[in-house]
Amino acid sequence: MKWTITMTQQELTRSKVIQMAEEKRITQKEGAEQIGVSQRHFRRLLARYRQEGDPGVISGHRGKPSNNRMAVEKQQQIIDFISDRMYEGFGPTLMAEKLAERAGVVVSKETVRQLMIAVGTHSPRRKRSTEIHQLRARRARRGELVQIDGSYHAWLEDRGGKACLLLFVDDASGQALAGRFVPQETYFAYAELCKTYFAQHGLPVAFYSDRFSVFRVNADNATDTDAITQFGRALEELGIELICANSPQAKGRIERAYQTLQDRLIKEMRLEGICHYDHANQFLPSFLTHYNEMFAVLPRSSQDAHLTLDPGIDLDRIFASQHTRIISKNLQIQFNRVIYQIKTTRPAYALQGREVCAVLYPDGKVEFYLNLQRLTVEEFRPQPKQAKIKSAKALEQSLYTPSPDHPWRTYGKKLNPKPSPVSKS
Repeated sequence: MKWTITMTQQELTRSKVIQMAEEKRITQKEGAEQIGVSQRHFRRLLARYRQEGDPGVISGHRGKPSNNRMAVEKQQQIIDFISDRMYEGFGPTLMAEKLAERAGVVVSKETVRQLMIAVGTHSPRRKRSTEIHQLRARRARRGELVQIDGSYHAWLEDRGGKACLLLFVDDASGQALAGRFVPQETYFAYAELCKTYFAQHGLPVAFYSDRFSVFRVNADNATDTDAITQFGRALEELGIELICANSPQAKGRIERAYQTLQDRLIKEMRLEGICHYDHANQFLPSFLTHYNEMFAVLPRSSQDAHLTLDPGIDLDRIFASQHTRIISKNLQIQFNRVIYQIKTTRPAYALQGREVCAVLYPDGKVEFYLNLQRLTVEEFRPQPKQAKIKSAKALEQSLYTPSPDHPWRTYGKKLNPKPSPVSKS
């Protein structure tokens, strides 16, 4: 009688070793070492081989359901949870976390991934071949280097338009130190976030950014005096170094943080029902606290490199837009097409030709400083000019187009002696 035996490679190897032990070519101790089992279990396999032959080597669990298999009711509960449209787009890791948090079902992320693939809510991605970049060692102390960047994205999905998330990430620990949703990535947006960050953590040693125009002057014909932006000027006044990266990979820590936020933050705000970016800014600090608890690491040094902010420093003035102007002979300053008259009791020759700093605040307020002393100015508004007299012939007449059947169109064409109608063709 002929039959077919299906054996794995491991079972084939065991069968050969057991046959050699049965033929006394090797000892049972040597056979157990070759197939990686104990001598006691090897004697069990040898006894089964003597009774059944090669089929005795085959595992008795083949074709039977595992004793550790998941219960059908629990599996169906997980499938119902991951099929909810509220969790559309969730990855296996985040889905496993929400499954434990909201449904009280604790399973591994691999189990969730397999079920999501079976249901069709997740498709495994192919691993792309990427260019290898050498890793840069983290800075040792917290606050020694802080990476800053902005990311435009539909953070509220279809519940709101696109916005820019400004984020500050510490290089030593990977901790998100500050963040805010803003309409545009502008200098004043970074300035407001910097003031909040400095008041909470202190002054860092250096900022690490890309080559965006807020941080660096990219014009080829820029002179030495124009080769610094308002943001660079403010940091220089505070003693903070600004470093611009040559590539996105150089500031990979904040780039990877944005990848995580574009997955987790979007879905968390969806679950919270957030539909406006004002509410998103209120929710963001608590989310970043949870983010730091999960993903931040301990820096190599326990020392904090942040410097305590001096209460006497006027951050509003430093982060305002500052420009240089020259006082005229009449003690006037022209700024943004407006003339300002200086009010002072000092002699005119002491101020004529002097350079002053014009400070423009985000709300449009303008102040002038001479050697860090504020000048008293009055905005000069010229009187409106008198209306000019024009001839009636010079006035523009309103144009009027006669209708197609107007009698004027039939002037000179009369029949019996009435005007002839004009066709509208």
